[in-house]
Amino acid sequence: MTVAEALAFIRDRGVVLVSAKGPVPRLTEAIIGEPIQGGWWAHPRGREIFAVLGGVSDSADVLFCRLVDDKITLVHRRLWPALVRLAARFPPDRLAQVRQEHTPTGRHVNHETPFPDWVPAAVSREASTLSEEDALLALGAWALAANPAGNRKSPRRNAAKK
Repeated sequence: MTVAEALAFIRDRGVVLVSAKGPVPRLTEAIIGEPIQGGWWAHPRGREIFAVLGGVSDSADVLFCRLVDDKITLVHRRLWPALVRLAARFPPDRLAQVRQEHTPTGRHVNHETPFPDWVPAAVSREASTLSEEDALLALGAWALAANPAGNRKSPRRNAAKK
């Protein structure tokens, strides 16, 4: 898969995870066209995955955040207004823009821009015209099951504590 094909995959699906398991598709598996057992770094096509992810991270049309299950999530620009409209449903740290830097030593350093600092003014204006229902429909079924703001733990873990 090329970077352009990966960007089309993200655009078409709207919300995808980079590599974690969850309720939305995984980009790493789409890149190589098959499920990955274990970490993608160890996969024989890991360099290809790395190159495509690097190209995707350069796109101004893709938000990297921790939206879905607190895992690195990619949200296409077409859904940013819906995301902004529903921001109160998510913990603020899940909406922070995450940029990963690969240092010369091989370490990964995350740089985060808090929500709503990364949101373009035009996206905020468009978000204000959306109903909550339309925004939920745009984001998809996973958003209906998402935890409300402030509830950072899964419902199961909260129930077990009672």
